[in-house]
Amino acid sequence: MSCKTIMVQGTASHVGKSVLVAAICRIFYRDGYKVAPFKSQNMALNSFVTRDGGEMGRATVVQAEASGIEPTVDMNPVLLKPTGHASSQVILMGKPVGNKSAYLYHREYVKEAWGAICGAWDRLKKDYEMIVIEGAGSPAEVNLQEHEIVNMKVARMADAPVLLVADIDKGGALASVVGTLELLSPQDRERVAGIIVNKFRGDISLFQPAVEFLEEKTGKPVLGVIPYFKQLRIQEEDTVPDDRANFTANKNNDQVEVAVIHLPHISNFTDFDPLGEEPDVYLRYVGKGGVLGNPDLVILPGSKNTIEDLIYLKQSGLAQQIMSCTEQGTPVIGICGGFQILGKDLKDPDRVESSIPLTEGLGLMDMKTVFNAEKVTNQVEARMANTGLLTRGLDERYLTGYEIHMGRTELGQGVKPAFTIWQRSGQTVADPDGAISTDGRVMGTYIHGIFDNDAFRRGLINNLRRLKGWEPLDAASQISTWAQRQRDFDRLAELVRGNINSELLYKIVNREV
Repeated sequence: MSCKTIMVQGTASHVGKSVLVAAICRIFYRDGYKVAPFKSQNMALNSFVTRDGGEMGRATVVQAEASGIEPTVDMNPVLLKPTGHASSQVILMGKPVGNKSAYLYHREYVKEAWGAICGAWDRLKKDYEMIVIEGAGSPAEVNLQEHEIVNMKVARMADAPVLLVADIDKGGALASVVGTLELLSPQDRERVAGIIVNKFRGDISLFQPAVEFLEEKTGKPVLGVIPYFKQLRIQEEDTVPDDRANFTANKNNDQVEVAVIHLPHISNFTDFDPLGEEPDVYLRYVGKGGVLGNPDLVILPGSKNTIEDLIYLKQSGLAQQIMSCTEQGTPVIGICGGFQILGKDLKDPDRVESSIPLTEGLGLMDMKTVFNAEKVTNQVEARMANTGLLTRGLDERYLTGYEIHMGRTELGQGVKPAFTIWQRSGQTVADPDGAISTDGRVMGTYIHGIFDNDAFRRGLINNLRRLKGWEPLDAASQISTWAQRQRDFDRLAELVRGNINSELLYKIVNREV
């Protein structure tokens, strides 16, 4: 199969590359092409586990969904998960190979990573008609050119034409485009086939002089100017949760309030997107200096450095606020690292996460966690093992999700497993997971993605409504997360197609210009 390629690079981070790649993938998919995304190296704390247990960046997974295909680690062969202190856990072809400093990674490991990237690319291009490649940051970082494996080096390997994206919402877009092109080598500058201006607000006709300037100054066509939008909830690589804390502009009196604790090393915060899409839920994030108040539910999310985040909770005063909420009867749910924080002790004898061998948890449940070097990554299917106030009536509900954690948790007196995992990476099992307190108000699990399960999510929200004395909403009000995502992908494709020169896009892909 002959594979055609195109690459999306940006003048900086957070210019919208991930979303535009998803849009272009969806356009090609809707036009009948077998298309896949590719990003050689992601740096992100939002990750996903594939069917065969490989870990990859969440943004590439979203792009695969937009392409109508199942994600594989060949689409994202290298994932860097920052652990703090200029160090990251390196995930190579879906499996962890250890923590490395930025210096050691670039100086000693890039060659091995590049070999994995080339192998993944060779496999992927055999199976697809089109591949849309995403770069990272800016291709014009002159100090990184020697060791970069995600921008122009990938474009040269794939012989891909490049679209350069600039974010006009932040200002300085014209200078960033001209400056980026100026800093590229003549050969790489020639590879740039067009420019896209992203996140434009206002009357687009007023921007026409700027389009003409860019085309005259750079000699490159401007494919389009994409309007700023917030109505579509397409997950990006690592959008800062503070920037998207309130999916609802103002809390309504008929909404239950869910407060997610914003940890410094928060991971997989996309777990909570489905809650924010429910019309009767007000979702917000609470970080340092924030006031937790009196929410109807507190959620402790996953963390890439659980021990440091636990220390942060205590030093910031958030731990005391959480304890005050629980004393008033507010339910609490912990996911993965957040689940571990709920216990009495967190032991790290091998210094897997930090230099601290023993840390006292919040003590909301009698359980202890011991960290070890083995990382668990699986897709799972589970059901409730024990129910409480939060999960009443959900014991017959099956749900799917995935595990990404290092460490094992032992339950003490008065604490029961919350779930039973009955399938793990395709194998039938009967393993306990998580924990639920005697009164049912505190619950935790290692399973990410539980709120993506529509019936479980609606049942949980209805139980929160009951605790407030409100009537539950019937099944007709239940939102289908999958269907909503498909609608958003289609709307995104229509938005982008309507604001770019699609004919020119195809000419670039087909090498007709």
